[in-house]
Amino acid sequence: MTLDRRTLLKGSLATGLGALGASLLEGPVTAATLQGSLPKKVDVVVVGGGLSGLVAAQKVAKSGRSVLVVEARKRVGGRLLNHKLDAGGVIEAGGAFVGPTQDHILALAKELKVATFPEYIEGKNVYISKGKRSLYTGTVPPDPGILIDAALLLSTLNGYAAEMPVDAPWSHPKAALWDSMTLSQFIHKNTLNSAAVENLIKSWTQPGFGSDPSQLSLLFVIHYIACSGNERTTGTFELNSDTKGGAQESRFVGGSQLIPLRLAQKLGDRVALGAAVTRIDQRDGAAFVRTTRGTVRARRVIVAMPPPMVLNIDWYPQLPSRRHTLLKKWEMGELMKCDAVYSTPFWRKDGLSGSGLADAGATRAVFDNSPPDGKVGVLLAFVGGSVHKQYAGLSLAARRKAVLEGFAQMFGPQALKPIEYTEQDWTKERWTGGGPVPIMGPGTMTTFGPAIHTRFKRVHWAGTETSTYWNGYMDGAVRAGKRAATEVLEAL
Repeated sequence: MTLDRRTLLKGSLATGLGALGASLLEGPVTAATLQGSLPKKVDVVVVGGGLSGLVAAQKVAKSGRSVLVVEARKRVGGRLLNHKLDAGGVIEAGGAFVGPTQDHILALAKELKVATFPEYIEGKNVYISKGKRSLYTGTVPPDPGILIDAALLLSTLNGYAAEMPVDAPWSHPKAALWDSMTLSQFIHKNTLNSAAVENLIKSWTQPGFGSDPSQLSLLFVIHYIACSGNERTTGTFELNSDTKGGAQESRFVGGSQLIPLRLAQKLGDRVALGAAVTRIDQRDGAAFVRTTRGTVRARRVIVAMPPPMVLNIDWYPQLPSRRHTLLKKWEMGELMKCDAVYSTPFWRKDGLSGSGLADAGATRAVFDNSPPDGKVGVLLAFVGGSVHKQYAGLSLAARRKAVLEGFAQMFGPQALKPIEYTEQDWTKERWTGGGPVPIMGPGTMTTFGPAIHTRFKRVHWAGTETSTYWNGYMDGAVRAGKRAATEVLEAL
């Protein structure tokens, strides 16, 4: 349904989306839905209309307290973003996968009637090493030069993760040691064929962190693995990296952004789009949240933004020095998702899963990203870390050529002729600044980690990065939103 400006202005748009605007969330959101003044006063302002912020707002609203979500973008979802294919169907330009132990996001999806479907994994995976192509099943390619080294390395990391306190990793007896080195340095100290093993591990860190092992604190990585579980299940590398039985096991029918869209629809005129926060004053027994659409007085504030974006806000009083330094060091990774669309998932008839790894080129980690009905085929390449640095500066035509050639090396020449090609570079998203997650280098977690959850007067922190389980994932976003809302309700 498309409405003209005159029709929209007849709707209730006083505080943002309004009832009529909410009904359009799964279709186009026009400029008129961004107009209108904000309420002068609410109990809680939530800064950020991504998944975590919307979950927090929903819990506050259900308690009977007044709440307003202010979102800088002209859409909700944050790092969840759907892309409609020209040939029909939806794929995800942002976060997409869910898996076992991610109970909170799966329960929310069920509540909102968003179904899941299994990621396609039938057939063999492809491995390109030194220009040679081989087929394999499982997680680690059967490369005799790295197989034993990689298996021992992952077993060691799992052992460390099993003893990690997920709510306070900086308190572990070896925290200082682990935080003094990078994952790369750890690999080189504990493997024989270290260069090859590190190159393989990049196929995990580049999609998962948007970074290379040389940029990541070992403590940060161990904690990330430990978080890949829940209160009943110990996190492991396999839970984090695998498809079947792991974090990439399933996707959402209709795309993952459908979840925040439906949350916002339920919240209705409690969501204000195009309302970038420029200043937060805490004085006179309240917090005053100044946005590009007006100022709102609140008793409590929940900030659910990517950490570096918080530094764009002018604060009074100033952020505590430890929080400020943490935000400066907690840099976003660099990630681009490149999708090629084909009239059919042609690789399936050849007995291939559509998944692949390569030790060079633009397509280091590849997945079958087709819609659930399989009427069209989609190959997805994660271009992250140093590979992003190598290819992001190229022209679109040159980058497209490199990606398609990588697909063709894995799945044959038919991959050179897609019917559509699309990409999403998260470093160019103004209100995200990178992706998929903020990362920590050596020394950051032990020095500044305790500030992650520490509230600042009337301001509380949400966002997937603040979760104790599945931080960096949708499940972590839901958990963090719930936790922040509980803190606020207790304070009120």
